[in-house]
Amino acid sequence: MDIRKVGIVGAGTMGNGIAQVFSLAGVDVVMTDVTDAAVERGMKTISGSLDRMVKKEKLTEGQKAEVLGRIASGTELGGMADADLVIEAASEDLDIKLKIFAELDACVRPDAIIATNTSSISITKLAASTKRADKVVGMHFFNPVPLMALVELIRGLQTSDETYAAVEAVSRMVGKTPVQVRNSPGFVVNRMLCPMINEAVFALSEGLATAAEIDEAMKLGCNHPIGPLALCDLIGLDVEVAVMQVLYEGYKDSKYRPAPLLVEMVEAGYLGRKTGRGFFDYSK
Repeated sequence: MDIRKVGIVGAGTMGNGIAQVFSLAGVDVVMTDVTDAAVERGMKTISGSLDRMVKKEKLTEGQKAEVLGRIASGTELGGMADADLVIEAASEDLDIKLKIFAELDACVRPDAIIATNTSSISITKLAASTKRADKVVGMHFFNPVPLMALVELIRGLQTSDETYAAVEAVSRMVGKTPVQVRNSPGFVVNRMLCPMINEAVFALSEGLATAAEIDEAMKLGCNHPIGPLALCDLIGLDVEVAVMQVLYEGYKDSKYRPAPLLVEMVEAGYLGRKTGRGFFDYSK
């Protein structure tokens, strides 16, 4: 399948990053979100990212203009009715994703592939909510999308070989390295990463060390480029809680229970970088 136009549902951190990657590869993109303000923020983020590439002489001003010109945006899903591939990159919430999948199933071409950027939710369950279950697949990109090479490709029970081959090919075409993963709570990376972050929160709540000391220890002791608590702030504490809840419910194993401090911080609205406060202060 030749993928020439891609729809992106969600203009947040992941959505605008995915849009940028596809547009840079020469693919026409339609990016939507629920409000004009959210779409504008997404486009502003892409423009800023491209400005940094121009400054580093990886792009010219003319090429930047071409990349932005390939990205249409709006608040209606109708603009992606003729897309070959649509990637849902909305909140990590099953009910929200099921609603979007139902709307996409009704408005995009019958032969179009619907993918999800979910980091933990069952692809099989999402596929079953559509009339094209064989054309549903997981494409889990990593933050920041323009810089991270990996994309987890997750087959649901119904995903066809043709669908998988198409998303594998387009992943390589946009410069990513795909890894095939079986449908399972948390897939591969988050199955290991999120419990590590969760344990760091337990260590913090038990007073074993400060947030800065925990992160410094993991960077120096394990050669991690970023500490687990700063990484959680980057991912979003609400996303971390959502993934841990999926793992906990999926495996019924107490080792996946979200740390109480993590849950309380989400309840307080301390979600990390996107709110200016998480385990560290980003207000300045």
